[in-house]
Amino acid sequence: MTNEVSIFIMDISNSSTENIGNELSGYLEQLKNHIAEWTQDSAVTKISHRAGDELAVVSSGYASAYTLAFYITRIWRYPGHKPYFGLSFGDIQEDISEINIETWIHPLMKQAREANNYLKKQSNRLLFRFELPRLSDEQGFTVFSQQFEALINTSLTLKQEQMNEQTEIQSLVCSLYFILNQQNKVSQYLGRTTATISYHIKQGKTQLILNAFYSIVKVLDSLGLQNSKPLNDKLQENIRENIRTHLPDYFPEERSLS
Repeated sequence: MTNEVSIFIMDISNSSTENIGNELSGYLEQLKNHIAEWTQDSAVTKISHRAGDELAVVSSGYASAYTLAFYITRIWRYPGHKPYFGLSFGDIQEDISEINIETWIHPLMKQAREANNYLKKQSNRLLFRFELPRLSDEQGFTVFSQQFEALINTSLTLKQEQMNEQTEIQSLVCSLYFILNQQNKVSQYLGRTTATISYHIKQGKTQLILNAFYSIVKVLDSLGLQNSKPLNDKLQENIRENIRTHLPDYFPEERSLS
């Protein structure tokens, strides 16, 4: 029996500058703990904090790794040192709970690494890139893996352009709206009028950015033979509940821009 999994390998831009390496490494250790809390009772997940500025994640379900990566970008605390994610998904023979992620060798890990290395070489770096399994003898999405890879990466590129155009306050409002899901709650948290929040949501193209995320997750879920939609719904519910419970920790006062 095979198991459907997804993988990301995350690095941080400019992590060796400004003597911030130790601080970023400590932050990644916090993120590792957050991911463990987020995935508890939902997606079976293995996490590794490597080489100071790298996280590697293997999680059950085709959409889980991308879901985790997107949430990480929305709560990320260092705008001058953004994370970037090489991603892949597919089927493995192993039970995820029995994998030693520190020593595990698998083509999917290699593909996630290649996607990460592709981003590393970019001067105008994207946040996400997928590398997918090539055609196999088995039935499934690998028959059209190159086409899916091209379409997903194109969608991610377009979404990135919209995110890059956001101002700091528009990005913050987008993140809070994504987590809280209500304009009035964002308004209350930031101490702004609902009209102001509505303006930033519209000008920052928040709905387009979030709809692109939801669409990609829906496509990834649909590619599996197992019905992983309930798993991803539960995962997102867990993440949101955890962040809402500790909202000032994820979005401290200094992020409430004037």
